[in-house]
Amino acid sequence: MEHVIVAMPLIVALVVLALLFDFINGLHDAANSIATVVSTKLLSPVQAVIFAAFFNFAAYWFFGLKVAETVGKGMVNKDIITPHVIFGALVGAMAWNVFTWLRGIPSSSSHALVGGLVGAGIARGGLDAVVWGGVSKTASFIVLAPLIGMAASMLLMLLSSWLFVKASARAAERSFKALHLASAAAYSLGHGANDAQKTMGIITVLLYSQGMLGGEFHVPGWVVLSCYVAMGLGTLSGGWKIIETMGNKITKLSHHQGFAASMGGSIMLFGASAMGIPVSTTHTITGSIMGVGAAKRTSAVRWSVAGRLVVAWVITIPAAAAVGAAFYYIATLIG
Repeated sequence: MEHVIVAMPLIVALVVLALLFDFINGLHDAANSIATVVSTKLLSPVQAVIFAAFFNFAAYWFFGLKVAETVGKGMVNKDIITPHVIFGALVGAMAWNVFTWLRGIPSSSSHALVGGLVGAGIARGGLDAVVWGGVSKTASFIVLAPLIGMAASMLLMLLSSWLFVKASARAAERSFKALHLASAAAYSLGHGANDAQKTMGIITVLLYSQGMLGGEFHVPGWVVLSCYVAMGLGTLSGGWKIIETMGNKITKLSHHQGFAASMGGSIMLFGASAMGIPVSTTHTITGSIMGVGAAKRTSAVRWSVAGRLVVAWVITIPAAAAVGAAFYYIATLIG
């Protein structure tokens, strides 16, 4: 299909809308990075969001752009992208994010964006427009991300318990506080590396569709920087309802458990980012928190709360896809 070239003001407006999505992503997913340090009272909520925002932004200096490339050209055929598709994708994702944020449900901004993009892409080019390999890999991590986070966190709990078995209670507590803070920083880095890059991919494929990248798909430096800034500012705004759900309602955490959960989740995020797989930081940390709770005893996890979260995860992609398709059609009608 031919590219649809539109006026520059519309491109600017869509870039601003994408950055607004990144801001909402940071606000919506603030709990991912800081749930453990807030629930254990290692940091106050205000200190924690500043801490998370700093390390979200610091990811700019540590990671490549494989996730951005996957989202930009590995979900929907980049050659069928139009500004209308981007509009539908972003509004579909943002509508779902706002709905779940208001309800205090820690759903996935990542999967909302993928769902919105796929829905708008299908509305534009039919099922053939979808890069099913990329979508299936992302969808599979709805299950794999929390399971890997859970397994890594349980293993870290067992290993660290063995290493500190002879330490006094005071020495162990002091050590785990420091380790917990370091692991929370690592998780915030992973969040910035994976989540901010999804919006980079959206903006880049929009610019590509308008012939503004010289015919070659690459992520401009200003796109990288602006996305990290937008996410950092969103994180600074907080997401207190979701923080309460993530930090207190699934299981009660000690500093030892907080360290294991954050580090287990970090391992998962670093691996996925290195492979260019867009995963849900929400799913990852939820699985990790469940893992450390279950390592203590299975009854320590409030499985009913966890079950409701899983339902929200499963419906995120199709729900955002439906809204994304609807707004694509609305955009085409408007012009």
